[in-house]
Amino acid sequence: MRRTARLLTGTALAVGVFGPVVTPAYGADGGALEVFPSSVVPGGQVTVNTAGCRDGGAAGDASAVGAGAFTLAPGSDEEDAVGKFRVPPSAQPGTYEIVATCADGGRRVAGDLVVTLTSTRDQVHPRGSVKTGVGGAFGRDPVQTAAGVTALAVAAAGGTWLLHRRARGDGI
Repeated sequence: MRRTARLLTGTALAVGVFGPVVTPAYGADGGALEVFPSSVVPGGQVTVNTAGCRDGGAAGDASAVGAGAFTLAPGSDEEDAVGKFRVPPSAQPGTYEIVATCADGGRRVAGDLVVTLTSTRDQVHPRGSVKTGVGGAFGRDPVQTAAGVTALAVAAAGGTWLLHRRARGDGI
């Protein structure tokens, strides 16, 4: 038990001491490939962006989703490398890794792309009341509304009469 505690304590101390030193070396210069949109339908166009390849372009690889190779060129702000590719119409739903290799130094950055069958733009959110077929108190037919109100009034009057007779002891 003490051995496990010492091992865990040593590991926690090592992460606490060396973690802040090692982490910025990877993440400070944009170590990820940003994918826009992150969720796309087959046949949709995707834009990728990375700050990890600032000094030049990069070679992109979207063969995991079936799109093949594409090029990332320096963007308008000269700090990011930007590229585009189209997801093939035959792509299956799932999560795919998109990779870019920087032209200078061969640094590799990656990001995830989710292929879905329905676009978030095509989703329709419900509005108004639910059409269940039962209707409401104020339906379109005033005759049915009047008949419903009458039935409720008769039931209330009959229930009151029965309760009154039971309270008096008239045999019910």
